[in-house]
Amino acid sequence: MCGIIGYIGKDVANKIILEGLKRLEYRGYDSVGTATIDAKNHLIIKKDVGRIEEVNTKLNLLEPASNIMLGHCRWATHGAPTRENAHPHLDCKNNVAVVHNGVIENFLELKEELIEGGHKFVSRTDTEVVPHLVEEGLNAGLSFYDATVNAIRRIKGSYALAIISTREPDKIICARNESPLVLGVSDSGTFCASDIPAILPYTNKVIVLNNGELAILEANKFVIKRVSDGITLSREAKVIEWSIEQAEKQGYPHFMLKEIHEQPTSLRNALRLQEQYLDLIATFLDRGEKIFLLAAGTSHYACIASSYMFSKLARLATYPIISSEFIENYGESVGIDTVILAVSQSGETYDTLKAVDYARMRAATILGITNVVGSTLTRVSRAYIVQQSGPEIGVAATKSYTAQVLVLAQLALKLAKIRGKLSQDEIDELKASLNRIPEVVENVLETREEKVKAIAKKYAKEKLFLFLGRGISTATALEGRLKLLEISYTPSLAYPAGESKHGPISIIEDGVPVIFICPNDETRKEIIGNIMEMKARGAKIISVCEKGDQKIANLSDDIIEIPKVNPLLSPIPYIIPLQLLAYYIAIEKGLDPDKPRNLAKSVTVP
Repeated sequence: MCGIIGYIGKDVANKIILEGLKRLEYRGYDSVGTATIDAKNHLIIKKDVGRIEEVNTKLNLLEPASNIMLGHCRWATHGAPTRENAHPHLDCKNNVAVVHNGVIENFLELKEELIEGGHKFVSRTDTEVVPHLVEEGLNAGLSFYDATVNAIRRIKGSYALAIISTREPDKIICARNESPLVLGVSDSGTFCASDIPAILPYTNKVIVLNNGELAILEANKFVIKRVSDGITLSREAKVIEWSIEQAEKQGYPHFMLKEIHEQPTSLRNALRLQEQYLDLIATFLDRGEKIFLLAAGTSHYACIASSYMFSKLARLATYPIISSEFIENYGESVGIDTVILAVSQSGETYDTLKAVDYARMRAATILGITNVVGSTLTRVSRAYIVQQSGPEIGVAATKSYTAQVLVLAQLALKLAKIRGKLSQDEIDELKASLNRIPEVVENVLETREEKVKAIAKKYAKEKLFLFLGRGISTATALEGRLKLLEISYTPSLAYPAGESKHGPISIIEDGVPVIFICPNDETRKEIIGNIMEMKARGAKIISVCEKGDQKIANLSDDIIEIPKVNPLLSPIPYIIPLQLLAYYIAIEKGLDPDKPRNLAKSVTVP
């Protein structure tokens, strides 16, 4: 998730932008850049890979002094971390500069069209189409505003954009769709930024842009318009009373809770993958004789969930393996007919990379899913997908997990199509179900959080939890248990419910909470039997079930209802209340969910 900031006003912009970029560092970034218009009405672009201080030392971002400037810190999603791919991006004539946070879905089609029209591209980013689209309008004689509106109406996807042009050097135009963007107003000037902390030292008067809106910023005023029809909108600034630390978390008390609530956005971005990359990886998977899904920790549970999807949709057997066990268990069976799909949020997980290197030496095909462009995994993979969930600061994986499951679900559907295992009607229905997932997750967050908070309060002092699920819900049970262990340090077990008689049932006594994951799928009859077995032995039953499932509700002490979804996609919405449960139990116990003891975000040592 990139960070953008812009300022136009009476003061020198350079220092404001540089300090604002430093306050956006917490979002994560690999490169930094600025754009300003000098006294001779020339665009001055300074950008490079590295930390903000390093780039400033190298390029001196404080010169030339100007009263208008854009700044950007980039988290790569399209194109590796290089100077060429760093923002801002320019048009052919160096009249337009753009900074962008988000994912433009249709950039390849637009890029091909623009190249055919004579435009020259210098980066591999999706963003670069925007200045060229604006240039098209300016070349046709349109105003800066009209050219920008025409450009924005042509792009699909998520974006927070800030744009300046030498044609009208007294304006910044910014626009928002799904990526966060706020305006700030003060006596000295007007601001735009991805997050409030970037501008909070200069003003606490903030206007949040809504999806589909555009703002024209000048030194002493701003105008907000609706992109679709150009209607001018009226909106008063709100006074923000947060501290800088609170603002970095967008008002949430912890990064973990903030990132749980970011999942509708991260899931929408995960649905914006380029089709040719999905096709390529699905084709490699289809060619494999032996297919291993290689990961550690939370990513391993995403692989377990996806193994059910590959089997049920594409009729393809895949083997989800914990990275640290792979060489000992399967190393001698790896050969040229083996395909390894490695999944790692950071792309730097030691055990996963060690296993991948071993498989490469035995001529296996290496594929990757990661959240970090330029990571080691992207460099060693024959092909890879960036899941586009943005930086995750909380140590416990939340939004990166659900994004991984959604990417893997899309791959399973691609494979099913390639292998001819589903009818077109079935494929269309599943695609529609995939596209509804962000909305379902949004609904769960909006309507179930208070219920989960009450359950957490009720059970926070319990000394043991058991998580049970059947079929694909086994993965949800395992990941839910992991979150509770990581964040609240509460001893807990997770099992396939069919195995509960082989050990776990022996620890059940009066009052032990057992959490069942119960989507309305083909395992429902058996899971009801498991619930009855546990209830008969005095367990307290907490069920995560489909909304309206009265039979499950009648057997449970507490329920968390989830809107109806395709059961194969249930691991995504059904994990949300378990993430919240872990978070709120940790809060009830007086723990810091962002800093669990003995854990690190990325395990890069053996």
